[in-house]
Amino acid sequence: MTRDSLRKNRKAASPAISAVIITSVTVVLVLVTGSYAYQTIERQRGTSEFETVKESILVFDDAVRDVAWDLGGSRSARFTVNYGQLQSISGGKLVVNASVGGNRVSEEVSTVLIRYSISNNYINFGDKYKAYIFGNESQIVTSSVESFGRALIEQKYGRVDITLGYRVRVMRTSVVKVGNDTVNYVDILIIKTTAPKLSTYIGDFDLAARNVGITTKSEGPYNTTGTCNVSAGIGGSSSSATINLEPGQVVFNFIIAEVQVTT
Repeated sequence: MTRDSLRKNRKAASPAISAVIITSVTVVLVLVTGSYAYQTIERQRGTSEFETVKESILVFDDAVRDVAWDLGGSRSARFTVNYGQLQSISGGKLVVNASVGGNRVSEEVSTVLIRYSISNNYINFGDKYKAYIFGNESQIVTSSVESFGRALIEQKYGRVDITLGYRVRVMRTSVVKVGNDTVNYVDILIIKTTAPKLSTYIGDFDLAARNVGITTKSEGPYNTTGTCNVSAGIGGSSSSATINLEPGQVVFNFIIAEVQVTT
């Protein structure tokens, strides 16, 4: 083969090699871009689900509070969960103590919490992040305008949780003259959430809250010079409140509403 022939073959090969390289680079770029776009869309969908579940938890909290004191009442909230998971989990034992003078009475109930969890690949607030959607860290509320419920957003290792639970409401509801005595009535309202079985929920479903019973237990009367103390504790966390009373006597009414959570 002559030099001129070799020179021509080399010139013909160069465009072919360039085309192969350009095609390969283009394919790689398309794959990388497509993968990045897919991951971005998935993160957006996960974030959107988190925000939607927050709204569903608000609706479900309304349902629980509506049926808590309505014997046999039932309401539900719609959930769509595909990127995370919703669970009914054991909340432990809630211990409520009421004391006045040297007298002390107690009530214990086991409760269920509702928890939504999603990977922090989809949403990330930063290490040790904690914030309440509603409610606060106190286990006790003493006002009729404060919410029974509390919903906590908390970032843990690898995930973000929203946990819904219920607090104890304590109020002096009335003062009655009985003969020469003044009797204070203090209501201690407890929402006891239960579930037929602890479960994990994924997909589209209605989470229902149904009142299956209301019980009342009265303790007293006990002598009082003006105040009583009520404390509530669960899982190592405890809160207390002091209730002002008229001097005389006090009766504590433990009123427990059992709300069953089902799908």
